[in-house]
Amino acid sequence: MQYKAVFFDFDYTLGDGTEAILAGFRHGFSVMGLPEPAYDAVRRTVGMPLEEEYTFLTGDTDPDRRARFRSLYVEKAGPLQAATTKLFPGARELLEALFRAGIPAGVVSTKKQDTLLEILGARGVVSLFASITGGDLVRHPKPDPEGLLSAIAAQGLSPEQVLYCGDTVIDAEAARRAGTSFCAVLNGTTTAEEFRPYPCAHISPDLWDLKAWLGLN
Repeated sequence: MQYKAVFFDFDYTLGDGTEAILAGFRHGFSVMGLPEPAYDAVRRTVGMPLEEEYTFLTGDTDPDRRARFRSLYVEKAGPLQAATTKLFPGARELLEALFRAGIPAGVVSTKKQDTLLEILGARGVVSLFASITGGDLVRHPKPDPEGLLSAIAAQGLSPEQVLYCGDTVIDAEAARRAGTSFCAVLNGTTTAEEFRPYPCAHISPDLWDLKAWLGLN
């Protein structure tokens, strides 16, 4: 193992919260009088801050309507997150292997920290993480490296000692700006080809492959 810590994005990297996410979007759009968003279109926005997802899908940049959408989304999706979000195959085994090896694992996500703690607690894996950094803890969301750099510094490490794993080019750009190695995980909607312009130490089709690539037992 060449890395002193491994950090992960959450949505479509470690976990699949599509059911809650889609319900939140449909509720928000319905109340706001907007056409129901397409399933694949919503999935393509996951990883952006909620307000940016709303604008990406609607073209609406009005700050009040963006804030209104966030409120409606959270109203519907919030109670569903812990109950419906699933870990991807191999996630638990990967995290347990890192824990046994004494390699700190962390999450750096745009999701709120309380939501992450609730989801990971419900799945019984929260104790396997050395740190969990939600989007509400930073001033600048990914691809700004603020959250990732803060999590790395808290472990007393430097960026070149760390691997960041994510499913979007937003994650790849955050790793590039932070100066960490990056592993693309193809659990989401971003293809291997879309990661080609970014420096990737590895591209994993799934978390079993990532575990094997890291040499973990």
